[in-house]
Amino acid sequence: MRTVAVTGGIGSGKSAVCAILSSRGVPVYDSDSAAKGLYAKDDSLLDAIEEAFGCGIRQADGSLDKARLSSLAFSSPERLRTLESIVHPAVLADFKRWNAMQSSRFEGSGASDVFFGKEPFCVMESAIILDKPEFLSVVDRVVMVDAPLALRLKRACGRDGVPPERIIQRIAVQRFDLSKVDAFIRNDGSLEQLRSETEKVFSELNI
Repeated sequence: MRTVAVTGGIGSGKSAVCAILSSRGVPVYDSDSAAKGLYAKDDSLLDAIEEAFGCGIRQADGSLDKARLSSLAFSSPERLRTLESIVHPAVLADFKRWNAMQSSRFEGSGASDVFFGKEPFCVMESAIILDKPEFLSVVDRVVMVDAPLALRLKRACGRDGVPPERIIQRIAVQRFDLSKVDAFIRNDGSLEQLRSETEKVFSELNI
């Protein structure tokens, strides 16, 4: 099934865009949520991360200590790359299974208003896709959501309950190759403005 990646930096509003698309009936695969699900059900994934980092990342009940993993992963670009080399192949395999299920679900369906008058397509929400060739290889178009830095910091701090310094640390390790982006959505207004902009961009996007 043809796939559009929706990406953007921390606090840009990519999840809000994906929520708008999902509310129309467009299938959306949330890469972050998928990774969290894999952490919860695949002990071998946590074993591999602990071995790579040389320390524990689990709570007393055996579940992932999310705060500790985040602190370790974002402490340096090298550690982030190490984590990604373990987690990303698992997420990619999970996406391919999900995509196949969506293809079967919409098999034989024609163009519809749900898909902006186009043939059915799905969306992958991913913050890191522009820097990951293995993920780019499974998508057909890339849409980037952007917003002013001050607004992104305000959103992210309010959502995650962490100080601005922590968010800036995360932003510093994110890299975006804008030459791979097919369309941009600006998110610096109201939710209704974002909905209107999202519908405009996807209506005009050649999928």
